Amino acid sequence: MDTIVKRRLLPHGAGFGDFTVDDIALLTGRLTNGALASFKATRFATRSQERSDHRGLGRRGCPRIDLEDLNSLQFYDRTAPPDRQGYTRVLVTETGHPYVAGWWPAGHVLGYEHGFSRQAVDFIVAIANVVDPHLGFDDGLAVQRVLEAVERSSVANAAWTTVHPFNADA
Repeated sequence: MDTIVKRRLLPHGAGFGDFTVDDIALLTGRLTNGALASFKATRFATRSQERSDHRGLGRRGCPRIDLEDLNSLQFYDRTAPPDRQGYTRVLVTETGHPYVAGWWPAGHVLGYEHGFSRQAVDFIVAIANVVDPHLGFDDGLAVQRVLEAVERSSVANAAWTTVHPFNADA
């Protein structure tokens, strides 16, 4: 973790001030099953305004979601014949998608807000159907334990830090 921009313009034209908030965080981790995980987050990368790109890299393929193109996801199928490998765009607003009934007619653009609307609908439907939403305090605590381990590792100059997010004693 690091602070890239240390002096910034203060609100209301009050001049410049010193900042210590982290602008960038990079994480490399080893999961319990042996898989290597990599995450990076920054608000100061030079590129598009809201380039939030999420990928899952696997032996047989790679899904990719981009917040600048909410109507689709990309999927790279490594098992396809070599002449057909590459990212395939899958439209999620077409008939047959589980959420299509809650969105505009096919062919219309989804906006950033639609993801939040869908979360609210899923939450309300889960309550109405007495379905456990599968996330709770323990999940939030586990995320916090991982974030604290990232911070400890950063303070220790990128030393590997062991964390067992669902076990408070480890």
